[in-house]
Amino acid sequence: MGTKRSDPEPPPPGGVLWTIAGDVRALLMLPAAFTLQVAHPAIGAGVDEHSVFRTDPWGRGERSLRSVQLWVYGGADAAAEGRRVRRLHKEIQGTDTRGRRYHSLDPACYAWVHATGFPIYLYAGRYLLRPFTPAQERQLYREWLQVGRILGLHDRDMPQSIEEYWPYYHRMLAEEIEPTKVARELLATDAPLPRPTGGPLPVRLLLRLTWPVLRAAFLHFRAFVTAGYMPPEARAAIGLEWTPAQERRLRRFSTALRLLVPLLPERLRYLPIARAARARERAAAR
Repeated sequence: MGTKRSDPEPPPPGGVLWTIAGDVRALLMLPAAFTLQVAHPAIGAGVDEHSVFRTDPWGRGERSLRSVQLWVYGGADAAAEGRRVRRLHKEIQGTDTRGRRYHSLDPACYAWVHATGFPIYLYAGRYLLRPFTPAQERQLYREWLQVGRILGLHDRDMPQSIEEYWPYYHRMLAEEIEPTKVARELLATDAPLPRPTGGPLPVRLLLRLTWPVLRAAFLHFRAFVTAGYMPPEARAAIGLEWTPAQERRLRRFSTALRLLVPLLPERLRYLPIARAARARERAAAR
């Protein structure tokens, strides 16, 4: 698919996002980002009323992951994916938990969906990857602004620098973010969760037999990484508890991944869309 002349450029190959967004460890960051998104009253109401996250959580997760990967690694297809996402949200509107009318593409809502990625990458990256230098933080933010443009946000709707971002972020946590119904469901360890239905027949049979046990283990793990990789100030805004014992467990788990994942071959370390994009970039450089 060709790139339209006016299409925004995705983040550059070799940049900070190019390195981290397709790493398998980024999968552990997504629950925190999604939970922080739906802790916004309007976004939580939209997901509650219009999403299939309860009936098709695995399919929805797979589609969301593919979309995020295309924003960074999609090249000419990145902007097309951004337009597809906007079309999907065009008719989503209603009343939020505070009785206010909302539309999902209203910049006040839509910009928050985008804005949550930056602090999660920074905070979780300290555990799973490495602390970013000040220069890398600034580069990451510049690249994240490019993702916002891919999503159809205007520069006027996004803080244009880190200095502008942090007051906006803290104001949103203080004035808007709350433990919405959807946020609580995503953190619940006793929520109903249908078993995955895809995969080879032996896998489907095994899941059918073991799902009650696996479901409980998965929900506890999801709640643990969601709270663990969420910045403390965001945890506080949602009302999440986090104990010193949990912090020690998170550090042990993260250290193991930080040491082991870089030893994996690329086909195991990077997600498929990222891996294919990296291979194309290497081939083009020859």
